[in-house]
Amino acid sequence: MDLLSGLLGSVRLTGGVFLEANFTAPWCVTANMPPERSKPFLPNPVQLVGFHVVIEGELFVIFGDEPPIKARAGEILLFPGNDGHVLGSRPGMMPVNTSELVRPSPDGGPLRVCHGGGGAATHVICGFLGSEEVYNPLIAALPRVLTLDLREGLSRDWIETSVRFAAGELAAGRMASSGVMSRLSETLLVEAVRQYVSTYTDESNGWLNGLLDPQVGRALALIHHNTGAQWSAETLAKEVGMSRSAFADRFSALVGMPPIRYLTTWRLQTAKLNLRDKRAPIAELAHAVGYESEEAFSRAFKREFGLSPGRWRDQHLAG
Repeated sequence: MDLLSGLLGSVRLTGGVFLEANFTAPWCVTANMPPERSKPFLPNPVQLVGFHVVIEGELFVIFGDEPPIKARAGEILLFPGNDGHVLGSRPGMMPVNTSELVRPSPDGGPLRVCHGGGGAATHVICGFLGSEEVYNPLIAALPRVLTLDLREGLSRDWIETSVRFAAGELAAGRMASSGVMSRLSETLLVEAVRQYVSTYTDESNGWLNGLLDPQVGRALALIHHNTGAQWSAETLAKEVGMSRSAFADRFSALVGMPPIRYLTTWRLQTAKLNLRDKRAPIAELAHAVGYESEEAFSRAFKREFGLSPGRWRDQHLAG
């Protein structure tokens, strides 16, 4: 598994569809993924990534005064920060609040919107990826919108087939949220991120610069692929062929925190995922992420999340 897939896969992402929209030109609406929309599938949403699948026609995405982004049938727009935006048949129109247009589906499927002036048709499926986890460095480093063209990418055939299948199921009022939708949604995000990273040229400091830097990217891969190893700044620096001080300075400048602080944060996030999904003793889970004693792990976990590992697990299982 490559680092990009591992970073997304390490946080449990739930996918779902909450709206199907049919527009006819001219049209313009506000758009975002309200957290309450995900609550039937995700009780305590913290991170939400919204997406629009353009099934038919074309549309523009507008963020304030920024240049509009055009998307056509076969393209998918993902919003890693779930930022509010405007969708329309052309820029420069006054948007209608989508909440005024939403109607329940008569067959119990996703919510529906039908709106516009009777011209060219655009069909959009709106969905989300959600997580109850607070921290994912990759998602935090992404721009406000990513575009994925289904005509590109290694998973194109599977994605296109799945989207068409999902569209058919939605038309029949089924599959608002399922394992298929979760896997499809996650694949869309991974592919969009992969395309974005392949053309990333921003030289400002940021986590993605760390990922793309030969030495720091190698260190990030080592941390994520072997979280339980007894890493230190010295051993990581040696693995990537740098002096300790030069490595620590470069890692901090690119990633935004020192390497051992990053390692600790990632260990605790991994431990939280394991506490939720595995019935193993806490001491065993602590050892798996690199802590030599349960006591040291419990202190670090409580410092980060405000609860002991045992209490956190009990509360999660009770919910």
